[in-house]
Amino acid sequence: MDLRKLKTLIDLVSESNVSELEITEAEGKVRIVKSAPMSAAAPVTYSMAPAPVAPPVVPAVEAIPVAVAAAAEPVGHTVKSPMVGTFYRASSPGAKPFVEIGDTIKEGETICIVEAMKILNEIEADKSGTVTKILVDNGQAVEYGQPLYVIE
Repeated sequence: MDLRKLKTLIDLVSESNVSELEITEAEGKVRIVKSAPMSAAAPVTYSMAPAPVAPPVVPAVEAIPVAVAAAAEPVGHTVKSPMVGTFYRASSPGAKPFVEIGDTIKEGETICIVEAMKILNEIEADKSGTVTKILVDNGQAVEYGQPLYVIE
């Protein structure tokens, strides 16, 4: 199962009144169980098992609440990371960055690379406009959905 889809499902269960969710797909089966009502003292547990095999006893994974900074949302369109990985502004260490602040870009133009599992994934602009902010440092680890650029 795609990690982005799995993370989305975990977030849905964590934030809803659903106490258990089980999904079976061709590549396996995922079962997400919320052990108790959400509170700081009651963590959420998850387990996974392949479809043809009975679910083994798996140690529980605890979800720890993360403090979210009360930062103001940047003005303009935010380009977010489509995956977890390492952010690179250029195709190689000595190369010129794909975009700089103030550059005018077109939708579909490569603006950065996110390396995940030794694969370099070119990230394209999902909107035309002018780059007003670069929110991530070169070589920094990024999360799924983390803002990378602001385009106006």
